[in-house]
Amino acid sequence: MAVTEGTRVLVTGGAGYIGSHAAKALRRAGHAVVIFDNLSAGHREAACGAPLIEGDIRDVDAVRRAIRDSGATAVMHFAAWLTVADSVGDPIGYYRNNVLGTLGTLEAMAAEQCRRFVFSSTCAVYGEPVQTPLTETHPTSPVNAYGQTKLAVEHALPHFDRAYGIKSVSLRYFNAAGADPEGDLGEDHSPEIHAIPRAFDAATGGATFEVFGEDYPTPDGTCLRDYVHVSDLAEAHLLALGHLERGAASATYNVGTERPSSVRDVIAAVERVTGRQVVRRSAARRAGDPAVLYASAARIRAELGWIPRRPDLDTMVADAWKWHSTHPRGFQVVAG
Repeated sequence: MAVTEGTRVLVTGGAGYIGSHAAKALRRAGHAVVIFDNLSAGHREAACGAPLIEGDIRDVDAVRRAIRDSGATAVMHFAAWLTVADSVGDPIGYYRNNVLGTLGTLEAMAAEQCRRFVFSSTCAVYGEPVQTPLTETHPTSPVNAYGQTKLAVEHALPHFDRAYGIKSVSLRYFNAAGADPEGDLGEDHSPEIHAIPRAFDAATGGATFEVFGEDYPTPDGTCLRDYVHVSDLAEAHLLALGHLERGAASATYNVGTERPSSVRDVIAAVERVTGRQVVRRSAARRAGDPAVLYASAARIRAELGWIPRRPDLDTMVADAWKWHSTHPRGFQVVAG
């Protein structure tokens, strides 16, 4: 099921959290990778020696040059803004980057006859769940600009397929977590918004961990989410590219473990792995946070053969803790 060896891939946003893990997986599988990133949220060190072109996806000519100079026949697209709360406050910025930037990338691909596109989408396209687990046929009704921008791109892709022959796979992630098991890569956001690294911070003398709502209709009162290991996400991208390389039709897949974990479960896992207490306090619910959000991954299992190899929450936390322990300031080198 692996992609044919020797594919040349341009990885936009490949110096970010998920993009860097996918770039590493591609290189390990024997593919030629060039990273295109403006480093606004990514890190030069996350390229791990792969060629890195600094540029903005809204610059069509720059993306065209990157595709042409690299000889890329496929693009994996991770270059997006991803904070739900920020998207509510700055929809202009999110539409400009996530929609116009992605359309610019697709325009460059059409001009350079690069016809395979793997798109980093999100479960935020679904909005408030009608039923769980969420399948790909669940209604899409995003409740924030972030989810809406991703859905706008998904809606555009069939038109690029018909007009320009650009075949695509959209991968709707659930909650990415963990870190490269070998310790080369990890999560380094500023500010950090994700639960596991925030819990590490609270366990090591940093900011108190806020639990946003403890009165949800769930077994322990906190939100249930589907956490998926970032290396398993990277593998899903390899399989998606292989799907396109074999001439298959464009498609959309959920990527999740089908194992919902609560906020309290995350706290308990962090305390088990680190041996430290997560200092926490109760906070008000956040607007737009559903009580339960987890995937049905039946389609990607059946059609691409994707099997998460590190589905256990403690494993994700342990891999993330290994990165955090050796990189307490992320990719920034600590003097001395």
